[in-house]
Amino acid sequence: MFEIKPHNPEDYRRQTRRITLVIAATFVGLALLLSATLVQLFGTAGGDNFRWNLIGVLLGLGLTIALVRFKLWSLPWMAPAVYGWQLKRNLMRITNLMHHVETGVAAGDPAAMKLLRFYHLGVTQMHQLDGNTSEISQMVREIDAHREAMQVQGLDLEQNRLDPAWLAAVKQAGR
Repeated sequence: MFEIKPHNPEDYRRQTRRITLVIAATFVGLALLLSATLVQLFGTAGGDNFRWNLIGVLLGLGLTIALVRFKLWSLPWMAPAVYGWQLKRNLMRITNLMHHVETGVAAGDPAAMKLLRFYHLGVTQMHQLDGNTSEISQMVREIDAHREAMQVQGLDLEQNRLDPAWLAAVKQAGR
């Protein structure tokens, strides 16, 4: 179950920039090392070694992805990037069902109402973390109208946890 947690946007951006630089440097280092090694082992002096350089870069990319996913992902200093990825992934899960969510909200379905509220809170945080406040301003009217509709139904406005049962209920109701 994913939960929206408070983050300072400036700290988040600073940390994710640092993480991006570390991963990019790792990729460049591995790609250069592997390309040079492959050219040294299999290349021809003064010949066209593009193929070996390309293979080295692709191997470097594959190793970087594997290293990030299987070794670095669980380390504490990677937490901001992992959180951002999980937030965007869970918002995409809702986006993929948005037509069902909107139908459920129009019908007053509590699961759809809670799911849309979580989506609004998550999108708001995502835009704040990314420093994209102009996108939030375009959604304010929709967010406010939905919050008022939830208050009329007596639903809790603090929907910071994505309950997988909401997704299943909305998907099932949409069939």
